[in-house]
Amino acid sequence: MAKKVIGQLKLQIPAGKANPSPPVGPALGQRGLNIMMFTKEFNARTAELEPGAPIPTLITYYQDKSFTMELKTPPASWYLKKAAGLKPVGKRNRAKGSEAPGRVVAGSVTTKQIREIAEAKMKDLNANTIEGAMEIIAGSAKSIGIEVKG
Repeated sequence: MAKKVIGQLKLQIPAGKANPSPPVGPALGQRGLNIMMFTKEFNARTAELEPGAPIPTLITYYQDKSFTMELKTPPASWYLKKAAGLKPVGKRNRAKGSEAPGRVVAGSVTTKQIREIAEAKMKDLNANTIEGAMEIIAGSAKSIGIEVKG
């Protein structure tokens, strides 16, 4: 007999840095899930990824309080900001795009970098070809004020 699914939960957690503090602890705790088991499993599965990369995680939890997690690739904006060399700012230490996308350019990336990002994100994108995926990534770049060259 299959386990009965109670619900799903989406969290974005830095790779290798899951801990019981907010937002992870309260989100799992109020659903009655084992927080320490989740953090250990998440950190083990993201150990080979770049530390601190934001990992979108889909957690499916069941009636017997067990769970499964599906890890996605980091957001395209994270890859783009990293490729453009944008420096982290502010108290959350995150890179920012342009204040006025379309008018002010925050940085630039090459077509080769766009292709690398598209190849890395291909499994999570709604595209059939690498060229289609590159168009999606280029659109994301434009929306955060990063210019695509060459």
